[in-house]
Amino acid sequence: MSNDCPFCDFEEAIVNGKLAYARYDKYPVSKGHILIVPKRHVSDFFNTTNEEKIEFYSIIDKCKSMIDELYSPDGYNIGINVGETAGQTVMHVHIHLIPRYQGDMDEPRGGVRGVIPEKRIY
Repeated sequence: MSNDCPFCDFEEAIVNGKLAYARYDKYPVSKGHILIVPKRHVSDFFNTTNEEKIEFYSIIDKCKSMIDELYSPDGYNIGINVGETAGQTVMHVHIHLIPRYQGDMDEPRGGVRGVIPEKRIY
């Protein structure tokens, strides 16, 4: 646990598991944008345990059901940034569950490939 890490504080949990929890993103890309976070302070997704990964997917399913009921999105993006070069700004693993809505982007083709904009459309 890191005292200055915003994800080591579980008070904002909307889904609470044994090894991980979910919270709303403070800077949401869209309505219902949720983060799934391990309770253990670990910076790299590839250093999480198999048990943590299993729980991540269970929480993703619960959060998707919540978002579907509340907002009825038309699609989803799921993403993990690993390392500063990949855009990670908080060095505590977090998985983005981002609801997508028809018309939220003129041309959504390519989805997560948009991390390098000129590679998105192929």
